[in-house]
Amino acid sequence: MATSGVPDINVVALCGSLRKASYHRGLIRSAIQISQESVKGMKIEYVDITPLPFINTDLEVNGTFPPVVETFRQKILAADCFLFASPEYNYSISPPLKNAIDWASRPPNVWAGKRAAIVSTGGNFGGGRGQYHLRQIGVYLDMHFINKPEFFAYAFQPPQKFDGEGNLLDADTKQRLKEVLLSLQAFTLESKSK
Repeated sequence: MATSGVPDINVVALCGSLRKASYHRGLIRSAIQISQESVKGMKIEYVDITPLPFINTDLEVNGTFPPVVETFRQKILAADCFLFASPEYNYSISPPLKNAIDWASRPPNVWAGKRAAIVSTGGNFGGGRGQYHLRQIGVYLDMHFINKPEFFAYAFQPPQKFDGEGNLLDADTKQRLKEVLLSLQAFTLESKSK
């Protein structure tokens, strides 16, 4: 129990982009800062998916996974909920993110029954098509996404939202991100009270 009286929830944040200066990593950094400053009872841990090998069931030996995969699966299993920063690749999610999702879905599926939120940024639709595909994947995995608010940041329209290092600058976008975190927190706490 947190000192604020709100139960602690542990959030695992995953970024579908591997670029160091990715705007999606910037969204996660900003979410971590916002949670520390103004979302009491929420702890966000960024989990890097870069080390995961391409999914290959030949790597599963006698019911065990490669150590890096097992470590990742244990992080997913221990989380109360998830924050996906998911770029859109060809109307879908990125290959690294799909790879991570697939590894954690191998029996036993460690995503099952948990809550999640998605944030994305980009041009045109702000990554929305990729978000909708991720929601479809979540149905099969028995993962439950918040419905509102949806978060799409239009990265290339004024005012400037990110700096050259991928850090989120725009105050309105930060406020929208905070609203997503509060919704995820409420949805997760509701599921834990049942």
